[in-house]
Amino acid sequence: MAIVDVTIIPIGTKGASVSDYVANMQNFLEENKEKYKITYQLTPMNTLIEGELDDLFSVVRAMHELPFLKGIDRVATNIRIDDRRDKRATLESKMESVHKKIHQ
Repeated sequence: MAIVDVTIIPIGTKGASVSDYVANMQNFLEENKEKYKITYQLTPMNTLIEGELDDLFSVVRAMHELPFLKGIDRVATNIRIDDRRDKRATLESKMESVHKKIHQ
């Protein structure tokens, strides 16, 4: 199981807000979470997605295409991957680990 931190930035929008594009990507994830076998979490600055690495690459590729389908001519996508192989780590387990240490 891996975790991907992804930020997709449509360049050349008519205004400063990109919330319509973010909402479109979140709808895509919700509609396809079973297909790609993922879970995801929106944050104020990015989206975190967990799943198998091949599935994550496929879903990020599909998300990268979404702004183009809305008429954008340029898209910048930033990806960071946490692929830990010595034990299973999830978004939830990583947060629990930190919270336990904060409240000691």
